[in-house]
Amino acid sequence: MSFSDILASIDKNAITTRCNNTTIDDVKVVLKKERVEIADLPVLLSLAAEECLEELAQKSLTLTRRHFGNVVSLFTPFYISNYCENRCVYCSFASQRSIIRKQLTFDQIHREATVISDSGIRHILVLTGESPKKTDFSYIHESLTIIRNYFPAVAIEMYPLAEKEYGALINSALIDSLTIYQETYNKDRYESLHQRGPKANFAYRLDTPDRACRSQIRSITIGALLGLDDFRHEAMSVALHAQYIQKMYPSVELSLSFPRLCPQEGDFTPEHIVSDQQLVQLVTAFRLLFPSCGITMSTRESQSFRTGIMPLGVTKISAGVSTAVGGHSTDPSTTQFEIADHRSVKEMQTDLLSQGFQPVMHDWSQRMSVI
Repeated sequence: MSFSDILASIDKNAITTRCNNTTIDDVKVVLKKERVEIADLPVLLSLAAEECLEELAQKSLTLTRRHFGNVVSLFTPFYISNYCENRCVYCSFASQRSIIRKQLTFDQIHREATVISDSGIRHILVLTGESPKKTDFSYIHESLTIIRNYFPAVAIEMYPLAEKEYGALINSALIDSLTIYQETYNKDRYESLHQRGPKANFAYRLDTPDRACRSQIRSITIGALLGLDDFRHEAMSVALHAQYIQKMYPSVELSLSFPRLCPQEGDFTPEHIVSDQQLVQLVTAFRLLFPSCGITMSTRESQSFRTGIMPLGVTKISAGVSTAVGGHSTDPSTTQFEIADHRSVKEMQTDLLSQGFQPVMHDWSQRMSVI
């Protein structure tokens, strides 16, 4: 069974009913379980569970320490282009927006990589807008070839590639990881938000993790962009997708991320606001569901929020962030979104140490010869 079949079988009305009818006693029963199941997720995300948030947080903290100790991995995004052919109504990079467009030359990529590397970062996430015409595969391949000389751990977040393209990057040891957000798992909502451009193909994007996993990617991060649909429905879809990946590709290391929509160019207003408390519920519930999965917390969130939620399940965090192309070394482009946590790499390391965490710049390297 493909994941699209699983997704089509989700009964959203049943999820809503379960959330609305959950009692505090129901929540306490789930919290006492040795192993939480996906069927328990609506209980943990219910209004009743808000009354048990402290117990949920404590159990999440215990599981996080058991599986990850006090280690927190640091990374930073590396934007190489913001050209885009999509017309996503919620994104600053969308093709209909009049913004400063920029694509780094290979010399500029060398300079940007040097500056980021000098900050101490060893794990990066390379991003582009979605423009296969402008940032074609040859440009991506050459860019990653340059970047790989500076960083031992390289992840990508860009337009979905074909299976043979993922295979070429993986077999050349240019990437270790893929981050891919479905944005929203609600197909109707997805199609209304992505009416033009390569991103309009819901099924092709949904199958992206499969293509990368079949190409032997080492790790993958999935998630939904919170605010586009009911967060409880999105959570169930993410959970089932994560379970599917773990079952189909047990050798792939799986991580999860839950970015919330934040201010950007344009006037898009999310229809489904996710509160701080709901985001805490979401992170802690997923820690109970997936004790050994990594969880990333974006700089879309404030310093105070990220500091508070760190012990409750987060294992990876960004630092020294710019969401502009060339944001570290050249005149930057328009940013993709406004970051809320501006801490430098050194400041993040200091703050993590003060909280009792062990900040790790990278914990795995495919090519040991890379600095």
